[in-house]
Amino acid sequence: MSISGISILRTVDVDFDKNLTRLGEIPAAFDVSNQVDAILSEVRKGGDRSVVALTNRLDGLSANALSDLEVSQDRMRAAVEHLDPLVAEALTTAIVRVRRYHEEQKRALGDQVDWSFEDAEGNQLGQIVRGMKRIGVYAPGGKAAYPSTVIMTVVPARVAEVGEVLLTVPAPGGEISDVLLAAASLAGVDRVFTIGGAQAIAAMAYGTETIPQVDKIVGPGNLYVATAKQRVFGVVGIDMVAGPSEVVIVADDSANADWLVMDMFAQAEHDEMAQSILISSSDTLLTEVDRRIDAQLSAMPRAEIIQNSIFSRGALIQVRDQEEAISIVNQLAPEHLELAVANPDQALTQVSAAGAIFLGHHAGEVVGDYTAGPSHVLPTSRSARFASPLGVYDFQVRSSVVQCSARGAVDLSRDAAILAEAEGLTAHAASARLRVQG
Repeated sequence: MSISGISILRTVDVDFDKNLTRLGEIPAAFDVSNQVDAILSEVRKGGDRSVVALTNRLDGLSANALSDLEVSQDRMRAAVEHLDPLVAEALTTAIVRVRRYHEEQKRALGDQVDWSFEDAEGNQLGQIVRGMKRIGVYAPGGKAAYPSTVIMTVVPARVAEVGEVLLTVPAPGGEISDVLLAAASLAGVDRVFTIGGAQAIAAMAYGTETIPQVDKIVGPGNLYVATAKQRVFGVVGIDMVAGPSEVVIVADDSANADWLVMDMFAQAEHDEMAQSILISSSDTLLTEVDRRIDAQLSAMPRAEIIQNSIFSRGALIQVRDQEEAISIVNQLAPEHLELAVANPDQALTQVSAAGAIFLGHHAGEVVGDYTAGPSHVLPTSRSARFASPLGVYDFQVRSSVVQCSARGAVDLSRDAAILAEAEGLTAHAASARLRVQG
């Protein structure tokens, strides 16, 4: 029985697999598809006028034109100038580190640069890589502003040499965070619009008289935003449809129980649907963490949110050994994974699915949210099995390049004609044979 109220699962229990599956289930969200479809249709037909009307109604504004909802570069620079010096320094440091990481990423991945080779027949084959022309970033606004989201999306796009970056951020009641605007200015955002919800996604996806259509939309949002991103995928690209944030921690007796508890709290304070799971073979450690959750929870300013998250979706899982712990990790494929063990490098070799991995006791997940360097936009809800963190590659497009020599065209076209005939595509075959005949 848990002291604090958090669920305790043990792999030796006969119902462990069933309970683990239940732990990973996300309650069905309220279906807003009809409302989102109506908004998308309205913006697609009405452009600026519809965006303004929706924003006025939903965010309590009184704009007369979409230009009233655009934040000037002067306003953004003023936000930087008026920042608390400590906040300004922290923002700048984070941007520098995120840029450095993604510049290294761009250099390290061979497919991030143009390449070509010449085959034996003199044909030139290769690929060119280009930054997208324009991308759109959605950032939560108002009281729940996240300047870190701006940094983690805009900086990789800039490293990828995207031509233009637009940012939409809701400003309910006209309230907008100066720290967020400062982050936008420092990270290199070109245009900012105080628009939120599905209408912001629609405006960027379809374009209006004032807002140009983007090539891809990235960034988190509420259920309306997530649903809208799903709906416009195909018209534009999207990064992902993210679920609740999650952390899985694998720890042994060398871990600090206080650090583990606060790492779990840090994840849980996002919202009631966030998930914090601790896995260990040490009954002593799990008992101590359980006790400290109970002792420390009431002192947290966001205690109610943390409590709802920890008790409804969190868990302490007791395993037989580290190998079993990593097996569960790979099954959960978490967004964030902390390996708070004596030999994290050895444990890392067994991990096959996780969005971001933090090695050892000193690498808390919180540095990944802000200052470590990799983008904190990560696959959730087990999608780390097939998806990757947001990176430079997400803002680039690749084109295959083929140039045939006169001699090489004959050989390639002869075989192409044979295959085209086999597929019953006679025009394809005829086109190829013309090159054979010269």
